[in-house]
Amino acid sequence: MKFLNWLLYEVHRWLGIGLALFMFVWFFTGVVIMYATPTTQNRSQQLAHAESLAPEAGWLSLGEAWERSAEQRKAVAAARKAKAPAMGEGDAKRKGAETPLSIADARLVRRLGEPLWLVEDTKGLRFALSAIDGGLRETSVEQALKIADDWFKRDGSNPNLEVLETVEAPIILRNQDALRPFHRVATDDGDELLISARTGEVLHASSRIDRAFYYAGNWLHLFKPLDSLGFGDIRHDVQLWSGLFATIACLTGLIIGWLRWRPGFGGKKTYSEGRTQPYREFWFKWHFWTGLIGGSVALCWALSGFISTNPGKLFSNGDYSKEELSRYLGAELPEAIRTWQPAPLTVMAGNASDIVELSWRRLGGEALLLASTRDGQRLSQTTEQSLAQFSEASQLAAVQRLAGDAEVASREVLNEYDSYYYPRHHQGLVEKPLPVVLVQLADDAGTRIYLDPQDGRLLTKLDSSRRVYRWLYSALHHWDFGWLHYRPIWDVWMLVWISFGLVLGASSLIIGWRRLKKTFSPKKRKATRELVTGKLATETASD
Repeated sequence: MKFLNWLLYEVHRWLGIGLALFMFVWFFTGVVIMYATPTTQNRSQQLAHAESLAPEAGWLSLGEAWERSAEQRKAVAAARKAKAPAMGEGDAKRKGAETPLSIADARLVRRLGEPLWLVEDTKGLRFALSAIDGGLRETSVEQALKIADDWFKRDGSNPNLEVLETVEAPIILRNQDALRPFHRVATDDGDELLISARTGEVLHASSRIDRAFYYAGNWLHLFKPLDSLGFGDIRHDVQLWSGLFATIACLTGLIIGWLRWRPGFGGKKTYSEGRTQPYREFWFKWHFWTGLIGGSVALCWALSGFISTNPGKLFSNGDYSKEELSRYLGAELPEAIRTWQPAPLTVMAGNASDIVELSWRRLGGEALLLASTRDGQRLSQTTEQSLAQFSEASQLAAVQRLAGDAEVASREVLNEYDSYYYPRHHQGLVEKPLPVVLVQLADDAGTRIYLDPQDGRLLTKLDSSRRVYRWLYSALHHWDFGWLHYRPIWDVWMLVWISFGLVLGASSLIIGWRRLKKTFSPKKRKATRELVTGKLATETASD
């Protein structure tokens, strides 16, 4: 028992010393992240800044543009494959090697006055195809400046612009490899945009303050400096081990706190002067109480941070592979998508002057044409060969193709969010639409599939391991469930416990520094040497 007690204190002490600065930074950056504006542009923002579409007769159908661009697309695909890194994109390509090449998603937009089909194929590659001649279009530096100028004018400003650089993988932008490289455009006021050279889309917009929040928040919180220093390949391992050691430090601290707390219940003995904890010194007392009261929440954050790294790949991948998505859509590209010719929107539903995009969606042999307005509404456009809405049968058939041998156990329409499908802060109905269709599969993993009934998109899937992950990571890290998800309840909850964490981290830094000075000070080393010398002299004399 003495050894275990000694081990408990030593583990907590030295892990606390080693992680004190990290823990303080994690809590501080957590506050910053809470109030940082997302710098990656969501769907609502992109639509709000888009050009009016105003389709004209004579524009090419999607099928014509796709066929005319075949050789150019092959060349781009070959170049991308040659540049693919040893991991990541290369692995994705190998997994999708047997996926038949077809159109997975297509949107008709205007970019600098020219109509473009923005296409994603079933291999995950993205292209901008001219609706005038079918040629492949890429965005030059000069065009990026014009796109940026239009973006800022829609916000009511007219700044001076310059392209700072063209980059392959900016640290501030995640999960957009298919759209690289990016032109980085800046204003004289410090605002910046990242514009895809592949499609001309604005993926990132930020002010100096936004970037300051990012670097003081996410960049530090997620160990992104390692990427900047060229150590990105070990960042995952650093996060994993830091999260594990932080969890152990919090757990041992809680145990010590409960063992040393003497509340005097039932007439039991307290410490001298009626104290319920053993410390007199200021920082030790604050460390004890913030750890005892806030330690449980700190443990939840540390544990969920560790879980977020998916240690040992305990949890399944929540994303669909390209092969699965292709199977869900079906091998057949409906004739309506190939042959439909754009036409003036005066004959279509909705406010024609406010429509900024037309998009084709497909499930099996069925096709659906949607018009998107500047404020995010989606209006079904019925043509001779397309439907106003996907049928329940086509939705279930698509899910069955995806599920393979597993049977569909149930299907229901949800008009409200549930514990597994819900908007995060800064998201709305455009990003997380309602209603949604929830399909439950009769497989061993109890897979739940959420899809958008208006356009047939797969929104998310969760098997049993991903549902566990949702509670062990997101619930314990973001506290995004029940009443806690609503603001300002969420803000109050988070700020209270982060305040405890900041005091806990600050007291750990001070106590740890004192311990290091005491352990490694010259006076301490001299005393140790004298003690050892004395013992050796005594032993020699006795011999």
